Amino acid sequence: MQKLINSKDGTLINYDISGNGTTALVFVHGWLGNLRWWDYQEQYFNDSYTVIRLDLGGHGKSGKERKTYTHTDYAEDIITVVNDLDSKDIILVGHSMSGPYVLEASLKRAAVKAVVLVDTVKDLDQIFTPEQAEKLMFSNYRQDFKLAVKELLPQFLFVKETPNDVKLRLQEEFLENSGEFASIVLEPLYKVDVQELAKKITIPVRAINSDANPTSITNNQKYFKDFGCKIIQGTGHYPMLEKPEGFNLLLEEVLQEFKS
Repeated sequence: MQKLINSKDGTLINYDISGNGTTALVFVHGWLGNLRWWDYQEQYFNDSYTVIRLDLGGHGKSGKERKTYTHTDYAEDIITVVNDLDSKDIILVGHSMSGPYVLEASLKRAAVKAVVLVDTVKDLDQIFTPEQAEKLMFSNYRQDFKLAVKELLPQFLFVKETPNDVKLRLQEEFLENSGEFASIVLEPLYKVDVQELAKKITIPVRAINSDANPTSITNNQKYFKDFGCKIIQGTGHYPMLEKPEGFNLLLEEVLQEFKS
């Protein structure tokens, strides 16, 4: 069932709800994504959980009227949806740029019992600065976004095992946006003090990360009070799309841990 709700600043947030489990899984997409990135997870988990998928402000079918974007705006989008739920047990699942945003949102609602990060926050001792992001990404996006999507991003987002249909789908979705907009909606990620944010999190945080780039569990455990990680083999930055069956099994293992 599709629902619409106003975020704190009035931006209309689109979300979908299915299933009828006592625990709610709230799935949040990454940069330039939408709730359809979680279709495989909705189909797999809605027999046992209430499954919520949302479009962050500026993405998917949510409102695009914001002139500027902040990490707090994104966190408020998530908490607005969470506050609209009846579930007393909520688990937030955040992919890529939404990782810090689900962490921030988790601090605002006691019903959030755990957070699952998907291919994000891999090493909290290695933080990308806004200056690095501007030089390596945003300047390229503004100069020639199509070229960046076709030539630059695949080097970082995909691996040889990434299915071609996934590559084409994501590239088409990216190119529905301008380079300027793509930069604006991503910039807040590099203005979050993720290290300090992690120190405030007392609930369990688990990660499901691709093996395309290393994850430092030891470094992350210096900041999170309760952190663990599962690695999915042979995927790029989108394991829930590239190997949905394998990803779902790993996520199920994580969720079983929370039950115990």
